[in-house]
Amino acid sequence: MRLKTYFPLAQAALMSVIAVMMIAATPADKSARADNTYTMDEITAKAEGFFGDTTQGLAKAIEKVFKDQGQPNAFIIGEEISGAIGIGLRYGNGMLNRKTAKQRKVYWQGPSIGWDLGGNASKVFTLIYRLKNDGQLFQRYPGVDGSFYIIAGVGVSYQQSGDVILAPIRTGVGLRAGASIGYLHYGTKHSWFPF
Repeated sequence: MRLKTYFPLAQAALMSVIAVMMIAATPADKSARADNTYTMDEITAKAEGFFGDTTQGLAKAIEKVFKDQGQPNAFIIGEEISGAIGIGLRYGNGMLNRKTAKQRKVYWQGPSIGWDLGGNASKVFTLIYRLKNDGQLFQRYPGVDGSFYIIAGVGVSYQQSGDVILAPIRTGVGLRAGASIGYLHYGTKHSWFPF
């Protein structure tokens, strides 16, 4: 009979201990995730250091991406050139930055097709979401790109493959107008072959 009396008490005590452990573990998990991501202030400071001064257009682009996607856990700072007459090509290179790994050189290239005309040279600041390791980056990312560069401008697009989302923010010089679909292939080596 005594066992029947103590069993509900032991069960309640065990549940209480488990609940306290879960509550205590939750802030540590959130802070661990926060330690692997970048805040808007950190990204704005990095972008300002890369682009020179933060223009209102650049600040709005960063704000929009944060509103849409949240805090990134990686970013690429780089440069690219592109051109199109209906069919386009884009080539770029930069440095992959993550809080949990060393900087790494990356390259990208890809074709596009659509109503697109002109050429431009851009500085690119790509925010990356849900990148678990560097190897996940090195694949093809399909996307839609709409751009209108006249002398200078800021553009944002989204690319996704699996869980990984890329948000390239471009400021460019040149004359290019249009919209296109295509993909970018990210890799560890430079290639002139766009496919």
